[in-house]
Amino acid sequence: MLSQPRSGLLAAWGNALLAGFVSPDDAVHAVVGEDAVHRVEGLPGESGPVGLTLALGRLRTLGVTGYRVALPAPGHPLGLSGPPEFNARALDAGEAVVATGAPYGLVPEVTAVGPDGDRHVEVVWHCLPVREAPPADVPSLGEAERELAEALREATDVLSRLDVAASGPVAAAALDAYRARAERGREVLAPGYPPRAVRVLELAQRVGLLVELAYERGDGGAVSASEMAARGAALRPVERVARRAQVASYNAYVEERERGLPPVV
Repeated sequence: MLSQPRSGLLAAWGNALLAGFVSPDDAVHAVVGEDAVHRVEGLPGESGPVGLTLALGRLRTLGVTGYRVALPAPGHPLGLSGPPEFNARALDAGEAVVATGAPYGLVPEVTAVGPDGDRHVEVVWHCLPVREAPPADVPSLGEAERELAEALREATDVLSRLDVAASGPVAAAALDAYRARAERGREVLAPGYPPRAVRVLELAQRVGLLVELAYERGDGGAVSASEMAARGAALRPVERVARRAQVASYNAYVEERERGLPPVV
């Protein structure tokens, strides 16, 4: 959860590029990060994959005015608007970018290439048609912030009651590392996003980290199948809230622009 989904990075920096806050090179550098290369396949007018810089420019000429994020999970089509073919592909990937202004969406396919010890990641974004409709189950920033505050209290209480190890020193150390990264100036969102979106995304990442710790290191006192089932039942709605808040944060730029609010300079 400390690393952002690739769709979040593409949407955030794609929006900053559309608003003129960053150059194409800076936007692509921020999206690609430590990956080896990103390409886009299926763009109208192109016979094969193209680089991300060209693709973002082409999407703009096709009428794209903004980017939203979808982070779907089984039974929860968060951020999706259809059609079924796009939804299915996005669900398989666990994420997608949905454009506004033109009916296109992008779903990442991530491949690790090379021998052990020298592996690198390549990403192909598949450009597919989407339905122009309101995204599913995306809250406002205000709703997301209220839900997160409650979810953080519930997660801490549930993990303590279930005697899950992730509520103790391991979680504290991980959260301290998270705060240290934030204090070093880690750029959570691209330029142009409102401060509230940054705050909500940081809190969503913190809640998501607690959930990950509970699943990965949380066998602690949960020694029986019933206790492990209780832990899962308690954590699933918390994880859902964190994903909803992430989407609300990434989508805040488009939402505020549609409400006529100026981007943050």
